[in-house]
Amino acid sequence: MFEKILIANRGEIACRVIRTAHRMGIRTVAVYSDADRDALHVSMADEAVHIGAAPSRESYLDADKVIDAALRTGAQAIHPGYGFLSENAAFCRACRDQGITFIGPPVGAIEAMGSKSAAKTIMEAAGVPLVPGYHGADQSVVILREAADAMGYPVLLKAAAGGGGKGMRQVWNGAEFDEALAAAKRESLNAFGDDTMLVEKYLTRPRHVEIQVFCDGNGNAVYLFERDCSVQRRHQKVIEEAPAPGMTPELREAMGQAAIKAAVAIDYEGAGTVEFLLDHDGAFYFMEMNTRLQVEHPVTEMITGQDLVEWQIRVADGEDLPLAQGELAIRGHAFEARIYAEDAENDFLPVTGTLSFMQPPTAGAHVRVDTGVRQGDEVSVFYDPMIAKLIVWDEDRDKALNRLTRALSEYRISGTTTNIDFLYNLASCAPFRRAELDTGFIDKHHAELFRDTARDIESDLPLAALYLVLRQQRTTALHARRSDGDHRDPTSPWNLNNAWRSVTDNLHTLEIVLHDTQYTVAVEQQCGATTRYLIRHGDRVVCAQGVLEGSRLRADFDGYQFSATVAEHDGLCSLYTAGGAVVFRLAEPDLGGADQADTGGGLLAPMNGTMVALLVEAGAAVKQGDALLVMEAMKMEHTIRAPADGRVVSFYYAAGELVDGGAELLEFSADE
Repeated sequence: MFEKILIANRGEIACRVIRTAHRMGIRTVAVYSDADRDALHVSMADEAVHIGAAPSRESYLDADKVIDAALRTGAQAIHPGYGFLSENAAFCRACRDQGITFIGPPVGAIEAMGSKSAAKTIMEAAGVPLVPGYHGADQSVVILREAADAMGYPVLLKAAAGGGGKGMRQVWNGAEFDEALAAAKRESLNAFGDDTMLVEKYLTRPRHVEIQVFCDGNGNAVYLFERDCSVQRRHQKVIEEAPAPGMTPELREAMGQAAIKAAVAIDYEGAGTVEFLLDHDGAFYFMEMNTRLQVEHPVTEMITGQDLVEWQIRVADGEDLPLAQGELAIRGHAFEARIYAEDAENDFLPVTGTLSFMQPPTAGAHVRVDTGVRQGDEVSVFYDPMIAKLIVWDEDRDKALNRLTRALSEYRISGTTTNIDFLYNLASCAPFRRAELDTGFIDKHHAELFRDTARDIESDLPLAALYLVLRQQRTTALHARRSDGDHRDPTSPWNLNNAWRSVTDNLHTLEIVLHDTQYTVAVEQQCGATTRYLIRHGDRVVCAQGVLEGSRLRADFDGYQFSATVAEHDGLCSLYTAGGAVVFRLAEPDLGGADQADTGGGLLAPMNGTMVALLVEAGAAVKQGDALLVMEAMKMEHTIRAPADGRVVSFYYAAGELVDGGAELLEFSADE
């Protein structure tokens, strides 16, 4: 067995590999960039080597620096994690040439699956079903457009060398094709150094179901069942689960055997994932094979009781697979939710910030948190904005889903915007609980996930008001208890918490911001044997009672009783109820002063990032909605479009320059 391995990665996957290696008695070496000098994975490893500047191209993607670090420290093997160099055949070959074991598949397998078009050809020969599409070498715009026109819209453009949703665009009609193709090719070239495209028929209601396969170098191959990864935004997974809901034993066997066929066809070794599109009629089609460990591998570990990283290490060391197919079984159900620093309300734009406070739910047999950050760490512009993976398990799907919503309601993060509230709404909405899954789930159920209807305002405002009043009373009572004990007068008006007035009703007036709109809510406090609150907004009056104990609110609204978990972060309050997350804040007082400065017709950067491309010339006349420029940050492109018909006067940044979030990008003159 290896005595020392190097982990050629960062963040949560580096920490996850280190934990397994240490449990196996293997010493570990971390690598790190300037931005990660004090990162968690660096402190967890036995040794750490600095390999360059913060940009990935100058550190984690520099194969020579990684291999040099392994040679300098005497590491016998390299675990690549996922992303970065994990599917880089040249890196795998360089490891082999230096006598270092690559903990992953052989060079030939990576090369075979590295091109999606070549992979389709191999899979077709192996008898694995394929989605109709064009996988040819002729990459002219005319040929690609003709292929799309022939198969009928919608179609999906995919980077042949890609993964993780990069270089991928849905095209719904011919008028969108050229712009979508240019964007997909540009993104693919930037991410993978290759802009070769596939054109495939886009299935409108498919599920994304993938099979975990494992092969050793001694002729053994198994599949460790399936994961449903249908819930996605921007072709990137949000919540994954195992096993897939509604999967019959016959379909599982058919997909599992097809996945093994795919692996055997390329002489695979190690952990791999064969991804399929599962149509509503039960037909399934090969999509791609990822020749690495997947981000969502923990759900497979939870339902099988196996450590897949340990399997990887043992297979790389020449051992047989730990178990045969007949020894593997599914136990229970598991979910994984990806916790990101992103603004779900703003098209899931990634955000930066310092994690000033971070408190995950308590880990145990049912809850697991995989993370690579600690309180006080920075979410920077240089890397993927994932903060953690929250994994839960229980005996069946319903119980596991209850575990997930509870754990999300207990997750506390301050210092940056996160998607926790969105994930809670997703996991608690009725269609998800009914497992009505497909890859368009988020768009289809937008109203339920983002809770922005008038009905929500009517129900959420009284709840927000009740919490704020009870919180104020608790604060006042605490202040009274902490005042000078010898001179404290509990009957003093200064120590009362019931909104007492000498000549009017006991009344609280609150200015609450909910869904970016400010509302005035009046709360009349009626004291008696039981304190009641009449909450008024407009013509609506609700009679409420409530108790606030720690982070738990128990409420009674006109006889309907329920509870909510409370979290406060960065001036925001989140109340997690069975119906979803209610997010609000008290309005800041208007202290007067100058209005916000006029931008002079400019457009602002939505995030910190890099200018990728200017799509029009300065001085050009444009129509509303025309694409003007493209920014990239945290592995995601964002297109800035014209807000109206007009003219681009000038650009303030050139391609390749760094841009601060909120910076003015260009001067725009709208037509009168």
